[in-house]
Amino acid sequence: MRAVVMQGLHQPLAVETVDDPTPQAGEVVVKVGRCGICGSDLHMTEDPAYGINKGDVLGHEFAGEVVALGMGAEGLKLGDLVSVIPLKSCGHCASCMSGEVAWCDHFGLQGGGYAEYAVTKPNQCIRLPQSASLADGAIIEPLAVALHGVNMSGMKPGDRVLILGAGPIGLAVAFWARRKGASDVIIQDLGTFQEARAMEMGATGFCVSPDDPVGSIEQMLGTKPDIVFECVGIPGLIAQAVEQVRKRGTICLLGLCTRPDTFNSFAMLSKEVRLITSAFFTRQEYEEALDALDAGAAEPRALVTDTISLADTPARFEALRKRTHECKVLIAPGQ
Repeated sequence: MRAVVMQGLHQPLAVETVDDPTPQAGEVVVKVGRCGICGSDLHMTEDPAYGINKGDVLGHEFAGEVVALGMGAEGLKLGDLVSVIPLKSCGHCASCMSGEVAWCDHFGLQGGGYAEYAVTKPNQCIRLPQSASLADGAIIEPLAVALHGVNMSGMKPGDRVLILGAGPIGLAVAFWARRKGASDVIIQDLGTFQEARAMEMGATGFCVSPDDPVGSIEQMLGTKPDIVFECVGIPGLIAQAVEQVRKRGTICLLGLCTRPDTFNSFAMLSKEVRLITSAFFTRQEYEEALDALDAGAAEPRALVTDTISLADTPARFEALRKRTHECKVLIAPGQ
């Protein structure tokens, strides 16, 4: 089969022919229909903290058709269209049974979506309803990540929300925040590339003010926000969020930052700011994201800006390192 393969840190990806996967006992093979290029994929090719090596195949936001079943693989049949939860787990411990698969002792991250076929397990597969496309199946993961952040934040109807970063996660947070009753949802970014898409996703305002990021938000809202979602993951934004959030407000970190960061803990303490982190999602949140699409929510589909072939992936992957009007690019391995 063809796959887009990691060549090493700081090296461009390359299309290669590799062995077709064979399912072992308890495994399934999925013919990948769509796979999203995630911002974390870009970081994985540059930062050793992610543990990605030469020869690995990236891609954790994918959906496709079940085409092979290993011995003992239950709950699926050939031809099922599924979205793959990219969180490996044992499937039977207390964490798994409660849907908290990220806290299973056998937890790992599922990759392999940048290829024609990928191996996974039945407990990671969610059947797609007839109303959902394979493209829908590929955007459920970022929607679930954002939903988990909103749930972790304790956001209540009527809350005023600020989102730092207009990437796919920040935009998806805007969708859920408005869907769950936030009165104001402002997205702050360094450029206007995603302004129109942000408003389409549910934002009530968009702010670009690098010279006065704190004052500009307070001017837009008439006060400080109740919750700040940091969806970028670069040093300095926690300190900025501490200044921006109201007294006894909440800062929720979703941005992946592998570099050391500093902030004034006294400034945080004196306001009794609640700082929380949000990683991954529960199975129930993954299903809720799919249910929203199944129920007709059109806004999340605005995340997808292009669909490309495997052959085009290495060049487009490199191009995505620069900010453009692109948002979520999907790979269609069959093209």
